[in-house]
Amino acid sequence: MKIDLSSKWTPTQAEFDLFARISGDDNPIHVDPDFSARTAFGRTVSHGMLIYTRLWGMLTSAHPGIRQNGQTMMFPNPCYTGEPVDLLVCGDCPGTLTVRAVRSADGAELLVGETEVA
Repeated sequence: MKIDLSSKWTPTQAEFDLFARISGDDNPIHVDPDFSARTAFGRTVSHGMLIYTRLWGMLTSAHPGIRQNGQTMMFPNPCYTGEPVDLLVCGDCPGTLTVRAVRSADGAELLVGETEVA
């Protein structure tokens, strides 16, 4: 079956904080605005896997029972709170799906990857 999904998401600091608690990844770049302000990013940035979790959630909501066999991902640019993101999943199931997260304002790729699904 062909899959072609898209959605918008505007990340919040509360989501970064919750994901840190759930995942155990409490790196200050994700959860400490004062620390992050002194970095090259200038503010907190999303966990890469939080972005992927949003994409996977979108996919499983539309196609319950889908199974993942593996994935590859890169995070070329930071994802910040309050900046809308376009989430995109397309491809064939079973097979390979392309997953992307793109900053709505400037088209910067935040996550690019593939997931193998059955």
